[in-house]
Amino acid sequence: MIRQDISGKQAKIVYLSIGSNLGNRFCNIEKAKFELSNKGIFILKSSCYYETLSWPDPKKPKFYNIVLKVKTLLDVKNLLYICKEIEKSLGRKKAIINSPRECDIDIIDYNKELSKKVINLPHPRMHRRNFVLIPLYEVDRDWKHPVTKQHIKTLIFLLSNSDISSIKQI
Repeated sequence: MIRQDISGKQAKIVYLSIGSNLGNRFCNIEKAKFELSNKGIFILKSSCYYETLSWPDPKKPKFYNIVLKVKTLLDVKNLLYICKEIEKSLGRKKAIINSPRECDIDIIDYNKELSKKVINLPHPRMHRRNFVLIPLYEVDRDWKHPVTKQHIKTLIFLLSNSDISSIKQI
């Protein structure tokens, strides 16, 4: 059973990254957004779609990626559970790390909280990923990394030229 966080009854601002590189990538992401909304997760803003090479093997199918800014009363444990259930419902199976997948939902930033308990927050590699930073900038131009306090623009400027040139808005 999923329970809403009633400790403070305060809605949390959360940033989610959604990607897909198997099947109908666009449809998979739209279904994930629909399912999130059905679970009481209110989508405040959605980025455009971006296409990126698969990492670490660019020979695998390309990804479509978006970032969502959402509001929820769920605690991080229940939000993670819902994200994993949505991934499974869209066909994701246990596989080797970085394998192609129908749906991948990552919690990038959960209300600026720092944690290593249920999951690492903020996402430990998000500051090096073009497919997170560029759509994140689109949904919140004032976002700052909860640990380093670096502005989103600074993080984007720290990406390599190849990371910047390899991402394509669709």
